[in-house]
Amino acid sequence: MTIAANKVASIQYTVMDEEGQIIDSSEGGEPLVFLVGAQNVIQGLEEVLIGKNVGDKVKATVEPAKAYGEYNPEGVQEVPMDAFEGVDDIETGMAFTAETEQGPMNLIVTAIEGDMVTVDGNHPLAGKALTFDVTVEAVRDATDEEMAHGHVHGEGGHQH
Repeated sequence: MTIAANKVASIQYTVMDEEGQIIDSSEGGEPLVFLVGAQNVIQGLEEVLIGKNVGDKVKATVEPAKAYGEYNPEGVQEVPMDAFEGVDDIETGMAFTAETEQGPMNLIVTAIEGDMVTVDGNHPLAGKALTFDVTVEAVRDATDEEMAHGHVHGEGGHQH
């Protein structure tokens, strides 16, 4: 069976940054299982996998636009320390979710200077090309329920 929309694909993968450093890997663990066409994985990876079959091995670099997007300098802001009401010790690297007019936004504290905190709303992998080493382990038809819910159920997927 071939990877295509409305199929469930199971892959073993390793993803590396531009310097060849491993960012994530399923090696030694469970494969990644996802519903094709439901935006469960980054667009560039899914595009590379379309048409592949069980046993196929793929190595591909995905550019930022089809991964986590380009880095947006406007996503970096300085906010006053008192914006973090109820948080005692703010440290560089801490992650927060802020409610914005556009909905929830994930922020990472990148600097603290006096009473001002610099936060970055960009995904940590924004602006980075990612190289994937993938082996296709299984492909099956998605169930009607999986297609309706937009994700895989059962082993390797979401449990209801």
